[in-house]
Amino acid sequence: MFQDDRWIFFVDDKRGSKIIAANDRTSYEDFVGMVIEDYKVDFRIYDVQLSYMFSKKILLTLPKSTPPVRVTSCRQLHGFLEQGKDKPLHLCVELKEKGREPVMCPSKKESANIKDQDDDEDGDEDDDEDGDRFDYCDDSDGASSGDEDFRSYGTHPKEEENEEKSPAAKLGTTSTNTQPKRVSQHVKLEISSLNLVVGQQYESKHELETRLKILSVLHQFDFKVDRSATDLFTVNCWVEGCSWRVRATPVGKSEKFTVRVYIDKHTCSVTERSARARQATPDILALLYVNSVGGVDSKVLPKHVAEALNMRFGIKMDYWKAHRTLLRARVLVRGSPESGYSELPTYLHQIRQANPGTFTRLEVDEFQRFKYLFLAFGASINGFPFLRKVVVVDGTFLKGKYKGTLLIASAQDGNFQIFPIAFAVVDTENDDSWEWFFQQLSNVIQDDEGLALISDRHQSIGNAIKKVYPKASRGVCTYHLYKNILQRFRGRDAFRLVKKAANAFKISDFDATFDEIGVLNPALHRYLVKADVRKWARVHFPGDRYNLTTTNIAESINKALSDARSLPIVRVLDAVRSMMTRWFADRRMDAGSMKTTLTRGVEKLLEKRVQQAKLYKVQAIDVHHAQVTCGMSLNVVNLKEKKCSCRRFDVEKLPCVHAIAAAEARRISPISKCDPYYHKNYFYNAYSTSVMPRDAASPVSEDVASKVCSPPIVRNPPGRPKNSRMKSALEKATAKKRPRKEYTCSRCHRVGHNCKTCKAPIEV
Repeated sequence: MFQDDRWIFFVDDKRGSKIIAANDRTSYEDFVGMVIEDYKVDFRIYDVQLSYMFSKKILLTLPKSTPPVRVTSCRQLHGFLEQGKDKPLHLCVELKEKGREPVMCPSKKESANIKDQDDDEDGDEDDDEDGDRFDYCDDSDGASSGDEDFRSYGTHPKEEENEEKSPAAKLGTTSTNTQPKRVSQHVKLEISSLNLVVGQQYESKHELETRLKILSVLHQFDFKVDRSATDLFTVNCWVEGCSWRVRATPVGKSEKFTVRVYIDKHTCSVTERSARARQATPDILALLYVNSVGGVDSKVLPKHVAEALNMRFGIKMDYWKAHRTLLRARVLVRGSPESGYSELPTYLHQIRQANPGTFTRLEVDEFQRFKYLFLAFGASINGFPFLRKVVVVDGTFLKGKYKGTLLIASAQDGNFQIFPIAFAVVDTENDDSWEWFFQQLSNVIQDDEGLALISDRHQSIGNAIKKVYPKASRGVCTYHLYKNILQRFRGRDAFRLVKKAANAFKISDFDATFDEIGVLNPALHRYLVKADVRKWARVHFPGDRYNLTTTNIAESINKALSDARSLPIVRVLDAVRSMMTRWFADRRMDAGSMKTTLTRGVEKLLEKRVQQAKLYKVQAIDVHHAQVTCGMSLNVVNLKEKKCSCRRFDVEKLPCVHAIAAAEARRISPISKCDPYYHKNYFYNAYSTSVMPRDAASPVSEDVASKVCSPPIVRNPPGRPKNSRMKSALEKATAKKRPRKEYTCSRCHRVGHNCKTCKAPIEV
């Protein structure tokens, strides 16, 4: 409110201030979600608005009527955080009921107490304390496959610009910012207010001792414990004869300790008292680091921790002490690997409460040790009926203390973007784990003759699909097939022929190419027959596979979660939830902004085909059939049954160039010949359900709270742990391969061919 030539924020004392952790990786949507979660806001009734005022120093250079800054996007949130590095600012949360004026409630970035904005102007100086300081997901793992990859067509133009300008916004930098482990209230106080005061009360003697250790590190001195008993705690400066002293005793029969005597003046020389620093242990330094700096992701190195603490507090440490400090800090922020398993029953219960329809399963052995876990969000279950019935499954290893394997089932939406369906954590990839995974998946996706399952050639996957999904069609990833061929057989010509046979649309083209392989390399021909032609050849696949010939979409999710795979298991699941929350929100908004009947990806794909269709000649055969010719090629199109003799129309369920030419000749819209799964309304309905974060403050029943889930027994092999897998010969060759130059025809001026292969008619 603007009053008396200044802006005033009215504070709701009942709601109070909240502590919310945020950094430069926190998205605006995640931050608003945390505000909604902490304040228990009903988002169906209220809209959350964030605003802040410039610091007093900046306001002196601006007009008095300068209004508060509204935070409405990721860029503005990061701008607020950037300003807070030098001088923290108050962040105001306004709850605006739809159709009414906003209701203000206070919030403050990190741990500073919020107050009226005019307090900064009434004081002599700005006394704010220092505070703490996304996605198109289809990045593959660097491997190039022969798949007909339409995914780039579905990318929003703004996403392309963001990816070019900000590499940190690419998918693969999953936000792992979580609430830190509970620390004593006295430990989390602001650095400038850490001085002891007579009468201060602590929950235990350990908390008081921790507070003293932090104080000694900040003021660069050391102390010795004079007496430590159940009824008395006395410490003195380590220099003999110094007057610095603290004495505390318990309150009655409780364990709480109260400071009775505190002499804060040192009578010793500063050179003497600062010569020892035994209290600067990694545990204490980690507390200081988390509360003052906070960055603990995989990109933070021990040298960064040492530099930050040295610049902030003047603390010097060697590499290994900084390494241990960083490990302790990560435990404070993320929780320990053991606590991740113990929190699983509560976490899954709260996720089910926040997301109706979510299917979870947690299985432990007879000793209550973790065995298997399965999670499918209700949003994914509700959205799958609006997708093509092709499910890609794959597994990737976890890098935490207790290892394990993350199994993923995903699909592709009508805009050629990844749609996660289900996640599971198992011990390893074997017959038992894959069969258990597909049994749980069958509760989400029923067995059907129209269902296609794509995976690598892992034998356990094949055995499990035969048992759980006998009606479904199974296909193997052609990219994994190519890698096996490169390792077993030599010859670039044969490899080229295998790719040509796998991607062929016509049976005649496949037979000619496959016979050529048999003549050139009989051993390779026998290997491909043994691999089952129906599983890897597009033309012989018994079901509908569309354009999906590889497991690249599952590999892309693996890449997106690469940083989170080293976290405790609960944090891994929350990283999955955070990723899906962003994807579903962004794509739902993207679908709502589309103006065309078909999705953006399909429009871009058909744009090239429409241009080519103008070069074809159409001759009607009967009511439904038409002959389409161009040069020496001749194809017959059946518009009623949506078929073409080239078979691309049959496989992709999208009009090929011949079908477009025939439809335009009969003045029929090619859109009517597209499968409904490619329509905008199907795309919107697939993401219509939101993925909500859990309400950590919600009550948990005694049955859930009493469930025990202990970490599994893992035998770590000798040697240094491996965090990355070995690259295959195909991946190494692909990484070194230069991108092919795009040729432009000098006759028709189109990209993709030259004048010798140009099919455009020559103008006379």
